[in-house]
Amino acid sequence: MSPAPGIPVIDIAALLVGTPAGEQAVAQAIGRACRDIGFFYVTSHGIPPALIAEMFRQSAAFFAAPRAIQDPVRYSGPAGNRGHIPLGGETLEPGTLPDRKECYNIGLDLAEDDPDLLAGKPFRHSNPWPDLPGFRETMLDYFGRMHRLGRDIHRAFAIDLGLDRLFFEDKLDRPMAILRLLHYPGDGAALPAGQMGAGEHTDYGNLTLLAVDEVKGLVVRTRSGAWIDAPHVPGALICNIGDCLMRWTNDTYVSTPHRVTSPHGRDRYSVVFFLDPNPDAVVACIPSCVRDGVAHYPPIVAAEYLLSRLVPTYEKTN
Repeated sequence: MSPAPGIPVIDIAALLVGTPAGEQAVAQAIGRACRDIGFFYVTSHGIPPALIAEMFRQSAAFFAAPRAIQDPVRYSGPAGNRGHIPLGGETLEPGTLPDRKECYNIGLDLAEDDPDLLAGKPFRHSNPWPDLPGFRETMLDYFGRMHRLGRDIHRAFAIDLGLDRLFFEDKLDRPMAILRLLHYPGDGAALPAGQMGAGEHTDYGNLTLLAVDEVKGLVVRTRSGAWIDAPHVPGALICNIGDCLMRWTNDTYVSTPHRVTSPHGRDRYSVVFFLDPNPDAVVACIPSCVRDGVAHYPPIVAAEYLLSRLVPTYEKTN
């Protein structure tokens, strides 16, 4: 039984092995979740528990570090989407107070002579790295593993949608992915009415892969409008689809609103990997998702779409 009624737990070992029958079974389970609530847990995902534990240790060390460590890696702005976003620097729910959280964003790590980096293209920036032992190496190890896992789950999406199983592969090989460390202070500060750890929102990209600690906070809205907790499940990652994939699938998969409550008496940490497409990928209605000859959204270049979502998030808080 799922620890969160309505959010399934899916063992993806057969998907990672890659046998046709196993892929099909996992793809069907993931497809059902994406059509229903848009959230699911995955187990047997292959990410070493020791690495996840080290990610949380490094995250806590960064957020506890002095300004001399944090200030040189301040947020680069929406076009780069990298670096430290201090407390109150982001507002996910329009018209509300800034979220009570701080973040650290890491993007695809590019060589110094990368042509896109040298050309200054959007979302092709260098990562700023804090002066903390082992931080960069740990983050890049985790980033690479999550990138591969996210592409594997996209293989399940493709199978479920009746596409070639590798349909998404060349659209995700140099993605606008972001590895995000999150810290929600649990200092007991009295919050103004309506202020949240993270306001109600849907994610912007294709797929979110989330590791959480044992401090509760994530709340998900079901299709009926009820809000349910999505608690920590030992050994599992929480996944959800975002608006870009909803657009790509012509609302066959629907992104789900969620929010994070502020903790009390204990800080909350989470580690999230947002897998967005390559900047130049064209997000156009998948033919198998057309119903009655109607495409709900015009085609758009992925970088333009993401930038249109990020700018409003930061324009009043930075």
